[in-house]
Amino acid sequence: MHLPRSGDVLHVTRSASVQFAAPIYFRVIRAHDWPTYHGWIWLDGYELNASGDAVERRSIFVQINGLRHLQPNAGRHNHPQARRPMRTNSSAFTARVRVG
Repeated sequence: MHLPRSGDVLHVTRSASVQFAAPIYFRVIRAHDWPTYHGWIWLDGYELNASGDAVERRSIFVQINGLRHLQPNAGRHNHPQARRPMRTNSSAFTARVRVG
């Protein structure tokens, strides 16, 4: 298991710490290098909602081996639609343009 890095999205469950009986998705801002118990780490980041949007900034203390790394944006269920160029009716467009 590698150490979490900035931008990583994690699924944090009870296996990381008993405080996460209700699992959360978490986007890492930074992993602190503070001295702590072997196998544990302090992380700063954002708790994500079901859409993958940040809802709360948090610092969490977790067991590294209990974290599940996800692909970036894996928590996102709503992907923005690709934008298509807007079609314009050329006659309607030219009717709105004033010349001189």
